Amino acid sequence: MSAFDALVRPALVRIAAPGGGYDPLGDRYWGTGFFIAPGWVLTCAHVVAEGGSAVWRSEPAVGITWEDGKTTRETTGTVVLALPRPDRPEDPPDRWAFPDIALLRVPGTQKASCVRLSERPAVWPAAVSLHGWSRETGELGIRHVHGTLNGSDGQALVTRGVMPVEGCSGGPVVDHAQGAVVGLNKGRGADGGAVVPVTALRALHDLPGGEAMGEALRAHDRYHLARYRSLDDRPDWTRAQLLLPGTQGAGPGLRTQLHGHFAELPAPTAPGEIMNLIDQVKAWIRDDSLPDALEDDPRTWSEGAGLLRGLRAPRRDEARDLDLDAVLLYAAHVVRHLAGRYGERADTAGLTRWIVDESGDADRHLRREIDRLVTPGRPAPLSVREPRARADVLLEIDTPRYDRRYPWRVKLLLDGHTVSPLHCDDRGVERARLRETLREPLADALRRGDSGAHLAAVEAVLPRELFDEPLDTWRLEPSQEPEDAWSATLGQRRIVVIRDARRHDREPSPEWRDRWEAAERGPLRAAPLRAEVPGAGRDAHTARVHRETWAETYDRLREAEGGIVPVYCGPVGSGDGLMAMNAALTAGHPLALWRTGAHDHTDCEEFHERAHRLLLKAESAQGLRNPVRSLRTRAPDRSALAWAETIAVLYDPPDRPPHGGRLEVPPLLGEGDE
Repeated sequence: MSAFDALVRPALVRIAAPGGGYDPLGDRYWGTGFFIAPGWVLTCAHVVAEGGSAVWRSEPAVGITWEDGKTTRETTGTVVLALPRPDRPEDPPDRWAFPDIALLRVPGTQKASCVRLSERPAVWPAAVSLHGWSRETGELGIRHVHGTLNGSDGQALVTRGVMPVEGCSGGPVVDHAQGAVVGLNKGRGADGGAVVPVTALRALHDLPGGEAMGEALRAHDRYHLARYRSLDDRPDWTRAQLLLPGTQGAGPGLRTQLHGHFAELPAPTAPGEIMNLIDQVKAWIRDDSLPDALEDDPRTWSEGAGLLRGLRAPRRDEARDLDLDAVLLYAAHVVRHLAGRYGERADTAGLTRWIVDESGDADRHLRREIDRLVTPGRPAPLSVREPRARADVLLEIDTPRYDRRYPWRVKLLLDGHTVSPLHCDDRGVERARLRETLREPLADALRRGDSGAHLAAVEAVLPRELFDEPLDTWRLEPSQEPEDAWSATLGQRRIVVIRDARRHDREPSPEWRDRWEAAERGPLRAAPLRAEVPGAGRDAHTARVHRETWAETYDRLREAEGGIVPVYCGPVGSGDGLMAMNAALTAGHPLALWRTGAHDHTDCEEFHERAHRLLLKAESAQGLRNPVRSLRTRAPDRSALAWAETIAVLYDPPDRPPHGGRLEVPPLLGEGDE
């Protein structure tokens, strides 16, 4: 038995019907779980589902048997988070969808032994061991098998030639090169096993009540710091990891201490908040400003530190331990970030002292950078970006290809030019299902683009027939409570703009470039998209009654001065509105305002007049986006702003992706197939 096998055994728990923990034949046995922190057990959702509907009502309906030293104890646990959660608790599915995980709160287990979770994804091939309780040989007993983690099927990790023993579902999988748990046993296949990676725990953070996952992980880090600091001679995970090769520099002891300090800090709000700091650290270490080639979505400060491994910096002295430099610099960025966001409420004094102590042997450039980051009142070093969202989100929808199905892609736009693909479906979905289908991909991308209070914008690159799709009214989370009906929509909380998919297929026209430059300079003024619409002119009584043709509209808008913004009191995805929008886009207009609602507006004169004032006040293209978001927020509650309900904005720079010649980085393995 390896050192890590021995460390896993006391952390395993038997999961059974309450009162069935001492059943030697396992007649009431359901499966395996393991402590990730005192009071917290991780297992598979299908294991606890054996307890029926009481489990999903958050009752203490799960029997937990665990070892307290040499004493066997039995208690009950409550499912706090699970994914998936069955729609019909009394009739759970035969096959459980990925990720098949459940987090249990188990009171009275403060003396439990706990596993060490990996802070980074598994790298295969990897030598692993699969652990759990089993009754395969008759009586219940602990079993483990050794094998190799060979790859991924896009979601689960896969072992070949080795599979978990029956009953081990929910048990931990240990990577012996990392000396940490990289997943849990999900099930058996024809020639191997399926392993849920620990990175799947990230999805639990996004569920209602997901803050419990963060609470459990902070307890995990506190536990391992306490064990490392303990003077007793019991084996612990950190010291076992110290015996592995290549643990100098930013090794297990340093990371255990750092994670313990992170556990006392306010939690990050979204992956983008962490990735923003990681981007800044990598740029300083590598002495470049290129966005990183791989996208990730860490949910804790500790996970962020785990991503700073194996950095390469050709311009720097290769003798330096770049992993150590990166971790210390990252910790200093966390201190400055939290101090700026929370002030004295974020007690970072302990972490700051630790950073200063550990930086004593760093080179003078790094010490100077860290000093500027952690010393109150010092001006920010050049590596600190001005506060902004980490990235914006590109939603690209193509014209239908098969059976009126719209292919779609969701990407991050990292610096206005670099695109990182996240999710896609080339076969597409029907228009009626776009909102439902895109809800989670958009939510995931926005979590990665947000940085604290600075929120990612949404740029929807659409075929013109979808210009009236009310994206700004979408809610990305299904309503959980009655008051959710009053929660902010996508367009009330964020900047949401529409861009034209068709003209991005070719080189931007000179008219488009010229009009964009004029819009950036300002000022902006309104002009009717269709001249004969009542209220479109300065005097509604002299409005034209002749129906303007496409050629007349194009000629008028082509001759319009720079800074002119076409405005329309109605939808533009079909009929006369679409014909006029085609003319405006052909004439190179990058900005437009319209209403996506029904055609029978009676306040068009007011709409055109208010839109004209809005554009004058915005002054330039950049100044238009925030006022539109503000109108979307206030319009539903104020009758005086009824003219602005269902307002949509075309905001379409000519040199912004997805125009040809863009740099796209590859998606992570397992992403991009929906």
